[in-house]
Amino acid sequence: MDAIRNTVLEAWMAEHGYSSNSLADAVNSAVEQLTGRAGGLDGSSVRAWKAGRVIWPKSATRCALEVVTGLPAVALGFVPRGRPSPTPASSQQEESDMKRRTLVGGIAAAAAAAAAPGTASPRRIGMSDVNRLNKRFAEIIASDHRHGGQPGIEMRAAALADEALNLQNAGSATQRVRSSLYASGAAFRSSAMWAAIDGRRYDVAKAHMREAQALAEMSGDQAIKFRIWSHAGTMYRHMGRPADACAANDVARNLHLTRRDPLFASLGLARQGAIHGTAQNRTDTRRAFEQAQDAMLRADPADHRPVWLLAFYDQAELDSLALSAYLALGDYPTAEYHAHRCLSSLRPHMVRSRAITTTRLAHALLAQGAAEAATATAMRVPADAATRHARVSRMLEEFGAALRATAPRSTTVQNWTEHTTTWRTAA
Repeated sequence: MDAIRNTVLEAWMAEHGYSSNSLADAVNSAVEQLTGRAGGLDGSSVRAWKAGRVIWPKSATRCALEVVTGLPAVALGFVPRGRPSPTPASSQQEESDMKRRTLVGGIAAAAAAAAAPGTASPRRIGMSDVNRLNKRFAEIIASDHRHGGQPGIEMRAAALADEALNLQNAGSATQRVRSSLYASGAAFRSSAMWAAIDGRRYDVAKAHMREAQALAEMSGDQAIKFRIWSHAGTMYRHMGRPADACAANDVARNLHLTRRDPLFASLGLARQGAIHGTAQNRTDTRRAFEQAQDAMLRADPADHRPVWLLAFYDQAELDSLALSAYLALGDYPTAEYHAHRCLSSLRPHMVRSRAITTTRLAHALLAQGAAEAATATAMRVPADAATRHARVSRMLEEFGAALRATAPRSTTVQNWTEHTTTWRTAA
């Protein structure tokens, strides 16, 4: 007699994001909590459940399953011993009986709900809810790379963080789903934090940071912890506080994740290099970028990584951070070199990054005495970024002041003044 697949269990696993191995691990942990002895399941055990080869697990395993899923074993498609398991020949009759029971049960449930509206079962929150949120997270990331620093992006990200938290209280969920919701909330809150940093709204950024850190701790997600502490390091660097920046970035760099994945290690080192540049530590800057480059070359592009990391960290971003560091050190030829490397490899969606890099290149050229080339470069910054992005606007104002000090009353200054007037008019 052929075994009948446990499609109920399969559907529950798909809904809640479990593989055979991860469900086995979760049940093993629950067995240990219940009995004091570690469970002995593996992925093949769960595959046997799904295939119908095991229709009624052992009692300790069933209890652990109920802890993990919040459902009795029979509700997961398991059949108690002594009750005949369905056969292919009887499946049509069983389906007909199930439909009848569902109809009768539905009528009874509706009547009960009408009589006692406060007793309805709570909603079950699953991985489909988490996945829906994560799709909107990808939209926030895309908006940030195009516009950057805008209060609207910050507000949307903060609202989505609140939505993730509201889901925690909207119904029952497994620990896996709850951890994922906390991670989503932390991810959205860290995006709100980054938008505030990018817009130079540092007090607001600190408030977002504190909430993001608390959510990240509840999620246990190392990747999002890395993102938040790395953002904190960048925030303090922009604020001119390199000691605090280094300390925050060290928290990110010391996470186990950076020893497991060279790409995270590379980003941590590159941001450390930018901090060393701000602190005028020339030797440490050079060493950090050499190590960051080496780690990037060791990273396996095929490894699974979060969308926020894949969306921005690559060779172009490493060169962008090096450009920032060497500008701060006053090493303008090296800064120019990294600016050209960055611009040649920037992906099309990195609109904000292109504007920042172009502005920094203009600064590097001007510092080397190439006023006309520097001005022509600065004029390539789009009007939208020049007038609406706080960091870009400030850097262009500083460029204009340096240009007027370098070549007062020149036609280059006149051209720059006329061009900036068109920016303001366009805005």
